[in-house]
Amino acid sequence: MTVFLGGSVSRVAVLVLAALGSACAGSTEPRRVVTLVTHSSPGGGSDVFLREMIPHLTRVMGGTFIVQNIQGGSGAKAMAAVAGARPDGTLVYATTPTFIYTSLLSDPAARYTDLEPLVNLFFDPEVLYTAADSTFATLGDVLDRARTGRGRWGAANPASLERQVMERLKQRAGVAPAITTFEGGGDMLINVLNHTLDMGVGELQEIRAQLDAGRLRLLAIVGDERLPQFPDVATLEEQGIALAVRKFRGLAGPKGLPADVIAAWEAAIPKLLDDPTYRQLYTDNSLQPGFMPHAEYAAFMRAFGAETEAFLKQSGVIQ
Repeated sequence: MTVFLGGSVSRVAVLVLAALGSACAGSTEPRRVVTLVTHSSPGGGSDVFLREMIPHLTRVMGGTFIVQNIQGGSGAKAMAAVAGARPDGTLVYATTPTFIYTSLLSDPAARYTDLEPLVNLFFDPEVLYTAADSTFATLGDVLDRARTGRGRWGAANPASLERQVMERLKQRAGVAPAITTFEGGGDMLINVLNHTLDMGVGELQEIRAQLDAGRLRLLAIVGDERLPQFPDVATLEEQGIALAVRKFRGLAGPKGLPADVIAAWEAAIPKLLDDPTYRQLYTDNSLQPGFMPHAEYAAFMRAFGAETEAFLKQSGVIQ
């Protein structure tokens, strides 16, 4: 199958289909369906990221892409499924810091080191938010309630960057709220909207619909700088709390991915990020392009894993 873009055959589509076809030993027909696996629940950050990307990815690469939500164990089940899959390029995992944290904080059947980093696409700023009709107009209001011992905060996944953001915020602000974790950002969002939680943390992608509808209020950006789309929302550091993180969003597969499959993704992602329609979408979601090819992403992942492990040991979370 070929895909025509502006009257010419998409070379990337040909590369991908040829790569997938050659990876399927004994097959006379290329496998055109690529499953994108996420540990996120429907409506969570990674789920939304993948589903919004698919129409544009299909336009660039050709073939068919579907999303599979494999929940459980804060990413442990998803990692095990991908690590045990045939390395033919038809099963790809959406990587976030969660799969690093899960590997370090528990004893999963497969760890992040059992997967092959493929490419990175974005860095995703984290935001703190509350219900628009809550009594909390500012982050200071949320912290004041936490000082009474009645604070209730939420984060997606026990082993996640978001959970660590909340733990570090609690520590640096000198407060002791109860922190509840969920398997996905969608479930946490519901609990913020119904006032079960005072505050949640997540990416703009997973809360954008409710934010645009006026049902949520942003309290802080957990990053190095303000977001162009929300210039009036201050960073945590501007609000007196020295805390900033960068959440990566990339792809990985089973160990032993063929070189031509890797090369096809490396060729496709820059084209995807340059696609005007998709650029408008990810810019609106405040995703920051951060393309890294395979070798660079593998080195980044090793460094991020080592730094995260050092932090968790320093803070006494792990031995």
